[in-house]
Amino acid sequence: DEGIRLWVSVEKMEAVRDLIRVLPEKIGYVFGIGLGAVLMVQGEVGPGALVAFITLLDRASEPFAGIAGIISSLQRVSSGAEKLLEVMEMEPEDNIQGLDLAPGPPLIEFEGVTFAYETGLKVLNQVTFSVKAGSTLALVGPSGGGKSTIVKLLYRFYTPQEGVIRINGFPIEHYSIDSLRRNMSAVMQDVYLFDGTIRENIAIGKAGALHEDIYRASLLSQSYGFISKLPKQFETRVGERGIKLSQGQKQRIAISRVILQNASILVLDEPTSALDLETESLFQKDMEQWTGSSTKVIIAHRLSTIRDANFVVFLENGEICEKGSPQELLKLEGRFADFWRKQEIKEFG
Repeated sequence: DEGIRLWVSVEKMEAVRDLIRVLPEKIGYVFGIGLGAVLMVQGEVGPGALVAFITLLDRASEPFAGIAGIISSLQRVSSGAEKLLEVMEMEPEDNIQGLDLAPGPPLIEFEGVTFAYETGLKVLNQVTFSVKAGSTLALVGPSGGGKSTIVKLLYRFYTPQEGVIRINGFPIEHYSIDSLRRNMSAVMQDVYLFDGTIRENIAIGKAGALHEDIYRASLLSQSYGFISKLPKQFETRVGERGIKLSQGQKQRIAISRVILQNASILVLDEPTSALDLETESLFQKDMEQWTGSSTKVIIAHRLSTIRDANFVVFLENGEICEKGSPQELLKLEGRFADFWRKQEIKEFG
């Protein structure tokens, strides 16, 4: 409701701006034609004088319309400038102070975590769960439940107002941000590729990567099938934001990038949403080959992507409704089981 009210308010402001911009011009025409018609009826002016008068009014209204347009543009620019100044005034992060996160799959624990982007609007409320080292956590639930917020807290983009997040028994704040993020890797739904070659986009997070490693990553992500058919293969340029590739191809390139990084904490946000069923099945078969040394967090709406998950947390409205293994939650006949039935998943494991 708040978003709808904001949208309506913005639309009203835009309508008022457009009205102010065109009003002088339109009023000039109406006024000129009306006054000219009256004068012609009275015999004081002829048709030529009327045309000249209307043309003069048209010219006179142009500066007013221009001024209204400039004011509208200034308002938009000032709004953007305010946001820019807010960012510039932010205190820089201290990325190097703290412990170094040791390589290897870590234990992750959330204990009573509560978080709100805005005061009074809790996105997470008393969230508690733990993920064993090397295991797979699946975050499931309807949109807006708080799944992506958990990932943002893991990356330390935000700090929870209540509760504590621990990695290997230490509060997450004890680790340096640089070390933490260096040991994390993510495949997000919105894949961003740079205007470079496929090789450069795969190796973006690992400078100096060997061709053998890039080739292996492309095999495990099911990317090599289409890369091998391109005229320049790994040297093919993908265009800005990967415009020359399909969404599924871009997603596979992003998965290759993550495989190459071999991070300790792996975040997969709907990693196969743009893949066809056959490619998804092949990808899942190869997944254990490159995720064995990671603790995995999978955000899933398609439950087929979490067949091998060790632990499931079902989030709704920022709270945990159910948690346990997929098999345990199916026996509960609750919200997770309802999701499972709607997607007609045959089995898990």
